[in-house]
Amino acid sequence: MQKTTIGSNKQVGDEIPQELRELTAAIDALPARYRDTVAPALSRAIDCSTRRRRILNLVQEALSQLRLDMKYLVFDLEATRRERDQYREILEKEDLL
Repeated sequence: MQKTTIGSNKQVGDEIPQELRELTAAIDALPARYRDTVAPALSRAIDCSTRRRRILNLVQEALSQLRLDMKYLVFDLEATRRERDQYREILEKEDLL
C-alpha cells in the first residue's frame, strides 16, 4: 500500500506554519483510511494559511509603499508652502498684494 503524504506537492518552509507542519506529520503517520479522510481538510487548511500569508505580505508591502508616498507628498506640500510664502513676501514688498 502506497503512503500518500499531505502537502508534498506544496512548498514546505516558511509559508506553512510550524503547527500545520506538525499536524501534517501526525496525519501522515495515521493509517491510510484515516489519513485519506482528513487529508483534504488539512490540504484546504494549508492552502488557506498560505493564501492568508501571501495576502498579508501584499498588504504589508502596500502599506510600506503608502508610507513612502505619504512622505514624498508631505515633502512636496512643505516645499510648495515655502514657495508660496516666498512669493507672497515678494508681492508684499512690491505692494502688489
